[in-house]
Amino acid sequence: MNEKINTFLSSGLLEKYLLGDTSTAETEMVESYISKYPEVQNAYNTLQFNLEIVAKANAVEAPKHILNNILDELDDKPVIELKNSGSKYKKWYKYSIAASVAALIFAGTSYIFYNQNQKLSEENQVVVEEIYDLRSDIEQNNKMLDKVMRQLLRLNNPETEKYIITGNERAKDLKTVAYINAKEKTSMIDVVSLPELPKEQCYQIWAELQGKMVNLGILDKADRKLRNIPYMEDALALSITIEPKGGNKIASVENSVAQISLQ
Repeated sequence: MNEKINTFLSSGLLEKYLLGDTSTAETEMVESYISKYPEVQNAYNTLQFNLEIVAKANAVEAPKHILNNILDELDDKPVIELKNSGSKYKKWYKYSIAASVAALIFAGTSYIFYNQNQKLSEENQVVVEEIYDLRSDIEQNNKMLDKVMRQLLRLNNPETEKYIITGNERAKDLKTVAYINAKEKTSMIDVVSLPELPKEQCYQIWAELQGKMVNLGILDKADRKLRNIPYMEDALALSITIEPKGGNKIASVENSVAQISLQ
């Protein structure tokens, strides 16, 4: 890989392009590199795959009630129609009666408008509160997007090694993926699938280090998402064992269901 491509891949433009954060000039540059250089095309495809993993891991369903509440508040507002009616009276006293009736109608409609305005003010306040909640959700989503971006950069880092851990005969459907960056001293794990266990048991992951097994945490089937695990420098292997519920201080090597070498 030549220096020009290396420099481009290290610039972060591919990540920005994938997230729609590039300028027009940057977009043209990225698309030009993707079309010209197979190395950039491969890196782009890998980046898309990693983004799908991270997005799936951090997916949060948006609140369903907010939009419905706003639509309910704005829909079916009563419309007050004022119809002008009158007759030609030949005598002055009938004009007086008509004026009195008009005054009563004016007073009645004024009262109705006042009540409608009060109700509208209250409904507007509800809408304002809903919009405030939406803004708060947007802020949370922005924070989550920043977290996703950071995880994506870590997954796409050339220094990050990917290890697929599959189960043995005791747990054939077990599959997890570990991402380890020795340079940044970070470790992450993505739980893909875990076979069912009795309620009194759990899966626990360990790092083999200098002749001993170091606890890296419990793997929960309900916790299927990309998450950090402790980084162990000079670890020789990763192992997954079946332990009593709540985990164990010492690995039950005889109950090992998966292992992968890191050397």
